[in-house]
Amino acid sequence: MPAFKSDFLRTMSERGFIHQTSDDAGLDNIFAKETVTAYIGFDATAKSLHAGSLIQIMLLHWLQQT
Repeated sequence: MPAFKSDFLRTMSERGFIHQTSDDAGLDNIFAKETVTAYIGFDATAKSLHAGSLIQIMLLHWLQQT
């Protein structure tokens, strides 16, 4: 894995969330220089969330912090 300039991508890489990308430099450039918008949706009719939902919530939290 390359050394990312973007705090978010560096954190994701260090934690093992990035396995492969098609354009590391291009992706890093976007995250380092631009505001990135992200969205996750949950089933409002479900009785509860599950462990997989927590990972998505944590990723959005890290994106907000960087």
